[in-house]
Amino acid sequence: MSFIIKCLDCGDAAPYFPTSVNCPRCNSQWREARYDYESLADTFLLRLDGQPFDLWRYRDLLPVQNPDPTLSLGEGGTPLIRANKLGMMLGCPNIFIKDERQGPTNSFKDRQAAVTVAALKEAGVTEMVAASTGNVAIAYSAYAARAGIKLWAFVTSLVPAVKMREIALYGSQVVKVTGSYDQAKQIAAEFAHQRNLYLDMGARTITSIEAMKTIAFEIAEQLTLLSAPAFGSAPRRTPDWYIQSISGGMGPLGVAKGFAELQAMHIVERIPAIAAIQAEGCAPMVTAWKEGLEKAIPVTSPHTYIETLATGDPGRGYTLLRKWIDKTKGVFESVSDEEAYRAMHVLAKMEGISMEPAAAVAFAGLFKLVRAGVIKPDETVVVNCTGHTMPTEPFLLGDQWTRNVDLTERRAEETPQEGLLSALSHIAPDRFPRVAIVDDSPEARQLIRRILQAQGNYTIYEAAGGKEALQMIAREIPDLIILDLMMPEMDGFSVLDSLRASPATAAIPVIVATAKELTAAEKSRLTGQIQALMQKGDFLNDEFLAEVSTLLREG
Repeated sequence: MSFIIKCLDCGDAAPYFPTSVNCPRCNSQWREARYDYESLADTFLLRLDGQPFDLWRYRDLLPVQNPDPTLSLGEGGTPLIRANKLGMMLGCPNIFIKDERQGPTNSFKDRQAAVTVAALKEAGVTEMVAASTGNVAIAYSAYAARAGIKLWAFVTSLVPAVKMREIALYGSQVVKVTGSYDQAKQIAAEFAHQRNLYLDMGARTITSIEAMKTIAFEIAEQLTLLSAPAFGSAPRRTPDWYIQSISGGMGPLGVAKGFAELQAMHIVERIPAIAAIQAEGCAPMVTAWKEGLEKAIPVTSPHTYIETLATGDPGRGYTLLRKWIDKTKGVFESVSDEEAYRAMHVLAKMEGISMEPAAAVAFAGLFKLVRAGVIKPDETVVVNCTGHTMPTEPFLLGDQWTRNVDLTERRAEETPQEGLLSALSHIAPDRFPRVAIVDDSPEARQLIRRILQAQGNYTIYEAAGGKEALQMIAREIPDLIILDLMMPEMDGFSVLDSLRASPATAAIPVIVATAKELTAAEKSRLTGQIQALMQKGDFLNDEFLAEVSTLLREG
């Protein structure tokens, strides 16, 4: 492995020592690792053959001389999952989830901790300090325990108690700071300075950025495998977009550097557009970028429940990330807490993926960018999903998230089965609002069914074609029909004509859901026949669910 550390301010090149955090020439703390990319270009892919699919398969581009396998907890190698239902909902079929929840402590911070602790152990460091909003301290605690390094973890009082307990469980010393995350970082830095201890400095830490770039390496390999399983030495694929929620911006900084290094070695052709998403209540980078500012104005009083992202002063992290955003024609964007919480519900109910609010910010950003037309339907998107929501925050679910079955008052003459069936009948009464879904695509029917089930209690009927639909509707007389137009044999237009011709079904409201771009004549044909026209891909829009609720209520 051949690399140097180059100062981003004066350009000085120096050897790497984990405990040397300042440029020897100008004293700057903003430096990055540079490798001999031309030499590596010929051997990098070949050296991956036969290596386990984990973070350390990329050791040639990591600042650890001799990685100690006994320190590993299985970091890296997280799945890349195609979000089929989400893609259908958004009309953007090539959406992938980089599931960083599968790391040893359930977040992408495991990469940062694994590489940093390996480098510190190699350098003989036995004690370190880190400030955190939760996940960083948990990851460092696990790896520090593994390496026999004492960790002082400075966390804000807003960090959930369950996370503080996990940090302490690993043997770390938890220091709870009643104040903002920026204040916790200041106190941690002063503590480390007074005791002459190693301090994790986030994006300024060489190993942190180097660890995060392995996400890019994995994505390039995984996308290539998904498109051509026997790719051999074929060029690696990159997505059109990489999306991540940010606090200080370290993740996207590392990922962008990773793709840039692959490009320098002629392994990929381009760097994806980077979309960095913040919570509206603490979005200094978004505000600065949209106003064209060179520096971000600190947010002194964050107003967000998503404390993990409440970094009010990103400092130079904004300047560096802005360069990547502008270079890749990416965006900074913000979303509300409510939009993030809704994204949590959607991903859990649509894709079976539960995540913490900070990760949901990235998906809420995805929804916003797709709706705005910034992300095009044919583009490939990878979203970073990190942090499992355990335990689920109670206010996300509200008061009515359970239904009770009380068997304690069962009459003596009832058999156990009779009592159970009786109790279940109260959970699922015979008649909830009745909705008929008519679509020749099983996937589309499943998607609409899942959306409705996620939002309320509906009795749902399905038909795969027009003739089948008319028979089912005549038999069940639903309260609402959701109808596709483009079906073989008997299309939606003919179904509508038959419905309106029968007194028994003429008054049933109909929502047409179609992927077809309708002509003026077709739109005219629907006038007066339906209550709403929705494009497939708009189902995530509040308008769809509001229309369903209104029509059922009026009915």
